[in-house]
Amino acid sequence: MLQLYIIAHLIFSVIQFLVGVLANGFIVVVNGTDLIRQRKMVPFDFLLCCLATSRIGLQMVTIYINLVVLSLIKFSLVPGNLIIFMYVHASELWLATWLSVFYCAKIATIAHPLFFWLKLRISKLMPWLICGTLIYTFLTSVFHRKHAWIISQKSWLASSSQNATTQGEDIQVALLLIEFVLPLLIFLTSALLLIFSLGRHAQQMRSTAMGTTHPGMSVYISALLSILSFLVLYLSQYMMAALVLSQFFKIRNFITLFCILLFGSYPSVHSVILILGNPKLKQSVKKFLLHSKCCQ
Repeated sequence: MLQLYIIAHLIFSVIQFLVGVLANGFIVVVNGTDLIRQRKMVPFDFLLCCLATSRIGLQMVTIYINLVVLSLIKFSLVPGNLIIFMYVHASELWLATWLSVFYCAKIATIAHPLFFWLKLRISKLMPWLICGTLIYTFLTSVFHRKHAWIISQKSWLASSSQNATTQGEDIQVALLLIEFVLPLLIFLTSALLLIFSLGRHAQQMRSTAMGTTHPGMSVYISALLSILSFLVLYLSQYMMAALVLSQFFKIRNFITLFCILLFGSYPSVHSVILILGNPKLKQSVKKFLLHSKCCQ
């Protein structure tokens, strides 16, 4: 029974990997093609392209973890692997956070001078935020490499003589947790503001229409559902990561395998939602499918 579940887990993880790589690769190719044709890229497309690239890296890290947990490959416990994992994961979290901030600034209607200033300048600020985030996450990953390697080594070996951590290591862990909580707080603030703004506007339109179906209601409901799905998937990544870290070294533990599957579903499922919710990407998918049918 256990072997059957491991085979099923491997099949689902490979499907997640393929869907995630194809969906995010499609986003990169479409935006990259526009860059070659038009010699420029709008900030939102640049953000999507960077986010999709980081998610491809995250999918590669996730499939590697799956293979390690299933004992199909040997785990190489070196600082370089931890730096790559920390950089890919942290950069994806920050880029997804800026996507939520961009949505909030462009869509939400909030009567506040600071929000109005952000709405006017978010497009110009976005390239600087992306570049600053990539540099910041790289520097913090390098900064934490030594202590992250020591702590993970102790957890992996699980020897009784190495259970205690020093005060310096505890401080490093606390700083690392704070760094991961910061994008979460920014994301929650922007996402909840956008949800409340869309909900309030939809309620106003419904009251104005006096019971009739307003033609613009479907747009707001679709946007609201998209943001809610983004919020649920983003929060699930944090919860699943916490559970994986607590159960990770119990090889083939049921909770571990289930959490890793849910963790890997975030970058693939949300990328598909992004494609379906973006008019340009959705139109490109239709053209690609139509071209494929014509070639057959």
